[in-house]
Amino acid sequence: MPYPIPPPALADETYLRHRGWMLRALELAEAAGKAGDVPVGAIVIGPDDQVLAVTSNRREQDQDPTAHAEVLALRAAAHQLGNWHLNHCTLYVTLEPCPMCAGAIILSRLGLLVYGASDPKAGAVRSVMNIPGGPGSNHKLSVLAGILAEPCQHQLQYWFQQRRQAG
Repeated sequence: MPYPIPPPALADETYLRHRGWMLRALELAEAAGKAGDVPVGAIVIGPDDQVLAVTSNRREQDQDPTAHAEVLALRAAAHQLGNWHLNHCTLYVTLEPCPMCAGAIILSRLGLLVYGASDPKAGAVRSVMNIPGGPGSNHKLSVLAGILAEPCQHQLQYWFQQRRQAG
């Protein structure tokens, strides 16, 4: 990885657990980038820390505009549980969700969203819009932002820089 992963900022058990899942999401994002997709990784963890979904962006690979890591993760988790209500689940994603993904998160009744880097161009949770907190949202979403934000941001910046240099 051409971007630094800082040592844990806190020894708090909760922070370390979130950090561990985000490190795994970064690995997934790296694989997506190598496959030609924007490097975004996502993991859904269910009650008792069981892994329900492990995904990354697949828009280019699948030629599907909806194949964002978050949407794929929510679909897989719901299938795994046999229930689309994900209110006891946590979604870890390396980039703040876009409007489509924020809407899917709300519709899934997700329990907790944890994301790394903010998206100043299309972030629909806090940066540009706040879909979960808007009047059209029928679900109160808990959000934890900024877990490993710098490595998540560096990963994206490096990938786009390499794409620009390649022409």
